[in-house]
Amino acid sequence: MSTDTALVPEGLTTASPTRRPRRPSHASLVLGVILTCQLMVVLDATIVNVALPQMQQALGFSGAGLSWVLNAYTLTFGGLLLLGARAGDLLGRRRTFVAGIGVFILASLLGGFAPSGGLLLAARALQGVGAALAAPSSLALLTTMFSEPRERVRALGLFTAVSVGGGALGLIMGGLLTEWASWRWVMFVNVPIGLAVILVGLAVLPETERHRGTFDLPGAVFSTLGMAGLVYGFVRAASDGWTDAVTLSSFVGGAVLLTAFVLTELRAEQPITPLRLFNDRSRTIANVARGLLFGGMFGLFFFLTQFLQDVLGYNALTTGFAFLPLPVTVFLVSQLTSRVLIHRVHAKVLMVGGVALGTTGFVLASGLDPSSSYGHVLASLLLFAVGNGLSFVPLTQAALEGVPAKDAGAASGLVNVTQQLGGTLGVAILVTVFGHFSRHASTPLGESAVAQAQHAFTVGASHAFLAAALFLVAALALVAAGVRAPSTGR
Repeated sequence: MSTDTALVPEGLTTASPTRRPRRPSHASLVLGVILTCQLMVVLDATIVNVALPQMQQALGFSGAGLSWVLNAYTLTFGGLLLLGARAGDLLGRRRTFVAGIGVFILASLLGGFAPSGGLLLAARALQGVGAALAAPSSLALLTTMFSEPRERVRALGLFTAVSVGGGALGLIMGGLLTEWASWRWVMFVNVPIGLAVILVGLAVLPETERHRGTFDLPGAVFSTLGMAGLVYGFVRAASDGWTDAVTLSSFVGGAVLLTAFVLTELRAEQPITPLRLFNDRSRTIANVARGLLFGGMFGLFFFLTQFLQDVLGYNALTTGFAFLPLPVTVFLVSQLTSRVLIHRVHAKVLMVGGVALGTTGFVLASGLDPSSSYGHVLASLLLFAVGNGLSFVPLTQAALEGVPAKDAGAASGLVNVTQQLGGTLGVAILVTVFGHFSRHASTPLGESAVAQAQHAFTVGASHAFLAAALFLVAALALVAAGVRAPSTGR
């Protein structure tokens, strides 16, 4: 097939036969721009992890306030993704993509120069806004421009490798930048990369057809604040308990706002989340399963980062490189899956088998204690990486299977929403589990204060990893029962 032949996604229709997306002759550059964008937005959810102690010392964060360096980004990113997807549909996806990267660059500059904790949190929230504009448009461009089944599988294989491995790569880059330069460079590093993405994107990305419509701002506000209420409730419960008045108020407020979001979407003339997307049971379950998997993955990064530094005594640089096998393995296995296995092995087998391997990795991680070696950590990382490399390609396909062209942006946004909010909520729940069990850990007699602290941490982390394993067990059951095997182009 000629590279300049117009391609229409299988099962999709276009609004106008004269405005079909075309696979460009420079498809590699297009894919490179999309993957670089995805790497930036995924990486920024974790790149600050290793730098948090330095940020706390430089800007005077409290322990609770420090967690919001992570949450300010993931909440605005996840909460506004659907609005960003709608913007791509109404304004054009290239235009929205470029605007999102521009906001992301500006926020990164502000965060790098931030003189106070409050300004850093504001910059992180603004980064989330930029990511929410850019990410769904990038995935929508990928699914419409690489529409021949085999091409799409390969493109989604690379997209999956970046989505899953990018989080671990963020830990490595965070360690490098913090150790060799300053914590501020975990923000500044986005500027040259983002500028390159904009310049190349303007040259190679085609503009998509603009649709008439309006923005559902009330829906975006209700969904973002509702999720923030739930996350704050879980974080507060970890430190102040489930009966704390603020904890209970946060949960109630979050539930009320999310209910208002659903009611708004039911009545809105043009909702940011077309509820017809949930009519397909398989797509809905695939998205929920992705959210559960990312909840476990973000928890793995959060607790293993602390385990390596606070228990095994690694510095920031060594901690970052300790995660290197994860993105490398995810990349290799996801490429093997998208290029070979998915054409020879039933997609359902890959999804179920991959999630089962990831579950085994969490069960193994639950056995970590102060005497554990890096080999124990490595075995857990590799099991999780192989499992994700096998399962995420067909799961991402299943989450986008059969979506009409007019809903491609919203469906792509929903994929990213479940990924980001699943990770945010997952970490909040696991932190609650960790806080409960670490506070009630029996203190070893005759041990030093450091040894007692390490023991309490590993007890809490062990139970958090078991809770994460339950996330994956739930995902396994959902996939086995309700997800259709997507088309693979066999």
